[in-house]
Amino acid sequence: MSTSLGFAEALRAAITARGLSLERLRDHLARRGVSLSFATLSYWQTGRSLPERRASLLAVGHLEDVLEVAPGTLTALLAPGVRAIRRQENGIGALWPAPAVIDDVVGQVDTHWDHRLTRISQHDHVTVGPERGERRFLSRQVLRAEEDGPDRWVAIVHLDEHDRPLPLIRPRHNCRLGRVVTRPGEGLLVAELLFRAPLRRGQTVITEHEIVNHAPYPLATNYERKFRRPVHEYVLEVSFDGAALPRTCTRHVTDVDGTRQEFGVRLDEGNAVHGVALKFGPGCYGFEWSW
Repeated sequence: MSTSLGFAEALRAAITARGLSLERLRDHLARRGVSLSFATLSYWQTGRSLPERRASLLAVGHLEDVLEVAPGTLTALLAPGVRAIRRQENGIGALWPAPAVIDDVVGQVDTHWDHRLTRISQHDHVTVGPERGERRFLSRQVLRAEEDGPDRWVAIVHLDEHDRPLPLIRPRHNCRLGRVVTRPGEGLLVAELLFRAPLRRGQTVITEHEIVNHAPYPLATNYERKFRRPVHEYVLEVSFDGAALPRTCTRHVTDVDGTRQEFGVRLDEGNAVHGVALKFGPGCYGFEWSW
């Protein structure tokens, strides 16, 4: 049996078993931030085409979730080269400079529910002090459970300067610290943020936590958020002290293929910059500045 027919037959069987029309399947995927056309799904289930582009490959994992088949059921029927790309993208560390290191440390905490949580909204606020140092990072997010049971979110903090002490992570709203794993030599901190109670399917939760650096504060030159899964809305705000304003500031966006775009930006009247991204990811979004 050819690869395309094997994948198509398995997809058709899973859709039939789940009792979903293609339109309903599209709706389920859309709620997860995944956009696939009716024609694309139709082509996949008839074997006329296969998921080959990176964005399409990411959708396969969501298809497996929505169709309630075991992870890897559909991926295993793709060509070896495609499976290799899919495995790379599945790794949490795929967007980081040293993926193996990230995956090794993250493997020590519970990420079981990561792909069962839809990222509805994420808001990061970075505060830069008068000494041009990174003071703190406040993160607020809205998550929705796609099945019963999610009870935590995993935060990853990576310092550019590995010889500095790792920051503190402080839960602020609707969460508490679970297991925290650090690797100071790699400038890496990974922490579980436990919800007040496990979520029910369709239930949303709003959490806040902050990352606080130790004085003397590291020189601030950039901030970037890495999204391994799509987010409906992302807001990034960077506030500067009036006594130390950057000379230039640039917003940058990098997609999962590594394509990077840069845009010059100006500070507003409050000595801050902000950016808004809708239906973003996987990819990276951030600001860089010079003094």
